[in-house]
Amino acid sequence: MPTVALYKQDGSQNGDVTLNDDIFGIAPNENVVFDAILMQRASLRQGTHAVKNRSAVRGGGRKPWRQKGTGRARQGSIRSPQWRGGGTVFGPTPRSYSYKLPKKVRRLAIKSVLSQKVIDENIVIVDALSFEQPKTKLFAEALKNLDVQTKALVVLEDGNDQAALAARNLPNVTVIPANGVNVLDVVANDKLILTQAALTQVEEALA
Repeated sequence: MPTVALYKQDGSQNGDVTLNDDIFGIAPNENVVFDAILMQRASLRQGTHAVKNRSAVRGGGRKPWRQKGTGRARQGSIRSPQWRGGGTVFGPTPRSYSYKLPKKVRRLAIKSVLSQKVIDENIVIVDALSFEQPKTKLFAEALKNLDVQTKALVVLEDGNDQAALAARNLPNVTVIPANGVNVLDVVANDKLILTQAALTQVEEALA
């Protein structure tokens, strides 16, 4: 079972913590992680793109010239697609890009990225992150004590609103609850920071 150091908020070490081998100790599956990231990025697309077809553009109610006798090609509307200002053919319409992978695949992807953080030694476990006031300065000091100077994903236990508010204005810090751990956020950040309570909740959810 993988074992990592347990730190206090002031940066001092407070023993070790043993991680669940089935979650933090597996061989990462890169293909599954790739599929999970594609799924999440597709779900983030708004899909609000739209164009006007010939029935939606303005004008074109009158036939521009009579059907026969002019020597020109027959036309029924000046808003047909071949006309300037006409409707668009086969253009994008509003749609949802989201889709779902099987539950087992999604779980394997999360376990893979968590295990990769352990392999790369980019996971930090803190016994607690507690602040008397939700001040950004206090959270920034805690990160400095933990020697975190890169993009960090902080996973907090349920109900720790003070810490979540304190980190909200830090540009390189993303805060999510324990039940919101996802592949894209873990991969997008260099460091993964979990409180001990959040670690317990994550292991219970993925067990």
